[in-house]
This record gives sequence, C-alpha cells and structure tokens, in this order.
Amino acid sequence: MKQVVVTGGSGFLGSHTADELTDRGYFVTIFDSVESPWIRDSQRMVVGDILDRSALLTAFDGASIVYHFAGVTDLDEASKRPLDTIRMNVLGTSNVIDVVQELGIQSFIYASTMYVYSPYGSFYRASKQAAETLIEAYHEKYGFDYTFLRYGSLYGPRAQDWNGLRRYVQQIVRDGKLTYDGTGKERREYIHVKDAARLSVDVLDEQHKNKAVTVTGSQVLTSQELIELIFEIAGIEEQIEYVPQVKEGYHYINTPYRYTPKQAKKLVPKEFVDLGQGVLEIVEELHDTSLND
Repeated sequence: MKQVVVTGGSGFLGSHTADELTDRGYFVTIFDSVESPWIRDSQRMVVGDILDRSALLTAFDGASIVYHFAGVTDLDEASKRPLDTIRMNVLGTSNVIDVVQELGIQSFIYASTMYVYSPYGSFYRASKQAAETLIEAYHEKYGFDYTFLRYGSLYGPRAQDWNGLRRYVQQIVRDGKLTYDGTGKERREYIHVKDAARLSVDVLDEQHKNKAVTVTGSQVLTSQELIELIFEIAGIEEQIEYVPQVKEGYHYINTPYRYTPKQAKKLVPKEFVDLGQGVLEIVEELHDTSLND
C-alpha cells in the first residue's frame, strides 16, 4: 500500500483530498498544526509545523507521495499578515520540498491558485507564484516529480467561515439579507470541494507529472446569479446591497488571466455536484451547526 502525506489535511480541501486518497486504497498521514476533526480510523494524524524540519522528516518517512495544502489561504489574512504569509507559504513550502528531495519521495503535489495568473491577490498571489518558482528550481536540480494544482472557486462542507460562497449563505440564512462587496457582475467557475478532491487524486496519473493543472468547475455564474440562487434555495425574499467600492487589488472581475506562468491544462469533472445541490448542502450544514451550538 502506497503511503501519502497530506500537509494541511485538517483543513477544507486537504481533508476531502485525504478522504479521497483513503477511499482509493492509499495509507494517508495527515500532517497539520491542529488535530483533524474529520480524521478516519484508518488514517494517521501527526500534529506539527511545516517550519519544523525534524517534524517533517519524521512524518514523511516511508511516504512516496506528498500533497502540500498547508499555509495561509485566506486573501484577507494574507494581506494583513504579509510576513507570516511569506513565512508559511514560501519558507514553509521550501522546508517541505527540501525534505521531499532529501528523502527521495517520488511525487510532490502542490496546492496553488488561479491567482498566479493574475495581478490581483496581493501577498497571497505573490507567495504562491514564489513557491511555484522554487518548486521548479528544485525539480531542475534534483529531478523529483511535481504537479501544480491551481484551484478556482471552491465551496462545500467543512469550509472555513471566510470561504466566499459559505459566507454568502451564512449571512443570508442568519440575517435574511446580504451586503456584497462588488457590482454583482463578477464571474466565477465554482467547483464543489468533493469534485476538486477527486480531480486532485486523478492527477497522480503519469500524464500530469511536472505540469500545472487548473482545477475548476464548468458552472460559470456571475455573483448576482449565485446570490439570487442562494436566496431562492433558502426560501428568503431577496434583499441585496451591492457595494461597488471593493478593496482595490484583491479580486479579479471576469478573468484572472493577465500573467503567464507555467502553462496549465484545465481539468474539470465529467460528473459533478450541481451547484444548487451544493448550496443546499451548505444551508443544511449551517443549520446542523446552529442546532449543536
């Protein structure tokens, strides 16, 4: 049985990817700074810091594949804490890939972002671009295989409260109205986290080695269309306030494609969770959470 380590495996996308790997017969070690609330009996949990090289050496020993999700992933947090973002997303990633090459691990899967194509995204985007460049340099010198996964707009269960779609649902269900920072004309390709997790494991195929893959959905909506859908599913009369003065330099409107890093193939699920079903799933999850509070 192949051993896989998932850094950041206690988080949103990391935990779903860990579960998908387990379902496909891999032995999964979750490496994270906090215990996973979703850990399975068949999975191994190691609590540690990606800045701690000795902890990484211990956790990675015996693994043939490493998925790296750990780091700062919230754009607002990255903008407010640039040094912490650099420390985790650049220095932490350097630590991880250096241990990968030292142990002779065969394959390294890096969770990147669509923002690497963009002038937007502030320190978050810059940290991901820097990390990709470092991984390419390690590959050129040491020869280990890697795959970049550049994720689009994710949603679904286990998401953090700052996740865009979850935040909209939460505010609408709680307050019966929504204040949206933007015009409503912004376009996104949403992908359910379980679909993203499946694609994240599919890339272990030989054809994706040493390449970049864009992981996104096939359901393109404007923000206004999405918000109207949430109100309809929640059974609440629409009350939307659009605030066009968005934080400058944060988010793209129609497309992130302004820069050209390593060319990527786009990977979309052939079968996928319908967006309406996914929104209903979040509504139910929030309802269950409120009952348990």
